[in-house]
Amino acid sequence: MDWENARYLLVEQQIRPWNVLNPVILARVLNTRREDFVPADKKELAFVDVELPLAHGQLMLAPKVEARLLQEIDLKPTDKLLIAGPGAAYLVALAAGLCAHVVAVDADIEYVAFINAQLKAAGIKNARAEVGDALAPNGQAPFDAIIATASFDQAPASLLAQLANNGRLLAIIGEEPMMYATLYRQVGAVLEQKQVFDYNLPRMRVTAPVFEF
Repeated sequence: MDWENARYLLVEQQIRPWNVLNPVILARVLNTRREDFVPADKKELAFVDVELPLAHGQLMLAPKVEARLLQEIDLKPTDKLLIAGPGAAYLVALAAGLCAHVVAVDADIEYVAFINAQLKAAGIKNARAEVGDALAPNGQAPFDAIIATASFDQAPASLLAQLANNGRLLAIIGEEPMMYATLYRQVGAVLEQKQVFDYNLPRMRVTAPVFEF
């Protein structure tokens, strides 16, 4: 397969039509080898517009969704990002090229080791996965940005509490069949929120209280 052309078509036929127009995000997708982050038996599906099942019960999000999440969280080069429940190393790899540091947290020891091995193979040095409760307080907080790769009925209070001033949390909020990627921004004592696109994901196992509006 012509992987370079496949990546070009991915951007032009899937990602741009999904309102991902930030040239920095598009360039990062073009320069990150998604085919290296999918399971070997699914390599030919690397650029298909579907969620791919991974080991340990994880999901690799559709490429247009990964790109859209990164566009909406609006990473700055100096940002520190937490990915709660990383899903796939590819999202971590994309984010690593957009900010200063990425911490991904997952409870599965073997899966964390797999993510770190993929990041190392890709030569990415400013991101790593750690074993832990994705919703528990993290010793590296506060974070400028947090992406949660699962759904909730409300924003997890434990993640909101880890935001720096002007920090952003992006999570899937709602009940099936209608869930929304919702962006929260902490500005002083005020928490702003905005629904940015509709998308359904399975629940994350919530072990912490949620924020009530």
